[in-house]
Amino acid sequence: MKGYLILEDGTVFHGDVFGKEGATGGEVVFTTGMTGYQEVLTDPSYCGQIVTFTYPLIGNYGINHCDFEALSPSLAGIVVSELCQEPSNWQSKISLAEYLRLNNLTGIQGIDTRMLTKILRAKGTIGGKIVVCEDELARLQANPKQLQPSLTTQVAQVTTAKPYFIPGGPETIVVLDCGAKGSIMECLVNMGYSTLVVPATTSWEEILAYDPVGVMLSNGPGNPQNVLEICNTIKNLLGKVPIMGVCLGHQLLGLTFGMNTFKLPFGHRGGNHPVKEITTGKVMITSQNHGYVLDKDTLPDEIEITHVSLNDNTIEGIRHKYLPAFSVQFHPEAAPGPKDAGFIYKRFQELINNFQHKSRRGVS
Repeated sequence: MKGYLILEDGTVFHGDVFGKEGATGGEVVFTTGMTGYQEVLTDPSYCGQIVTFTYPLIGNYGINHCDFEALSPSLAGIVVSELCQEPSNWQSKISLAEYLRLNNLTGIQGIDTRMLTKILRAKGTIGGKIVVCEDELARLQANPKQLQPSLTTQVAQVTTAKPYFIPGGPETIVVLDCGAKGSIMECLVNMGYSTLVVPATTSWEEILAYDPVGVMLSNGPGNPQNVLEICNTIKNLLGKVPIMGVCLGHQLLGLTFGMNTFKLPFGHRGGNHPVKEITTGKVMITSQNHGYVLDKDTLPDEIEITHVSLNDNTIEGIRHKYLPAFSVQFHPEAAPGPKDAGFIYKRFQELINNFQHKSRRGVS
């Protein structure tokens, strides 16, 4: 079906709609990964966004049973240059178009994604809408500013409704689910831990009642300033249990420490972002998906920057100098992306072991 993508600056792209033949609006972003579209589709961090894939051909290996990051997608829609109609892969079960149709998602193909990406890089992330009706297109063209998205409740949309347990070992790590990718829990289980995934609204008293050896602050969508109540939970956990944050969890940990955040012009999304570790000088190629970062100018004395982006020198990791808490902006579990940073989870395990050793010795 013929369709259109209209941006809030008035730009209109013509293409063909696939999946659900209907309209969908959201924040238009782009991701630079060459593969991994299934993981992107099901990453809760994309909640409310229309995701543009910069790689020219999408859907060529179909959809399989193995690469989901969540049970259902949360994004608003997708934009591709060319959709593969006949996927070829031994794991493939259905096509990308069929997956979108089954999940009531709208996509549009035949778009000049290079031009679209250049607009987003020049003007920053902006609102947009995929439409199929020319009357609606004309209405939006008359007032494209109405396409500005109002995204404030994404975490509430993607967090688990109730706690659930994944067995993996005798010790348990609580994952505060702000929109957690399944690969996070998989990494923790592979290290020998059981994981208890709890809603983002879970109190610190409830978390400690589970007697965890560590707490993981997960990734998630949106502006961290919209969920500042989580910072109170983190504040009351500090020093009582080792904490690791990823992506949104990293930003929330920084806010808890008294730092500020700001929105990047077009964010970091893709599996090819270079990050430097300060202490070793080691450079990793990382998987990232975020639109906000911590502000270096608000760094407290007790917090140390551990990693920086080599693209724009923004903060990619912090740690508390005295308390067992650290976080990274990138995704150590990748999925999709390179596994360079996988050792970060081992550092969390070392932090847990050191904390337990000190606790047994009665050292604060």
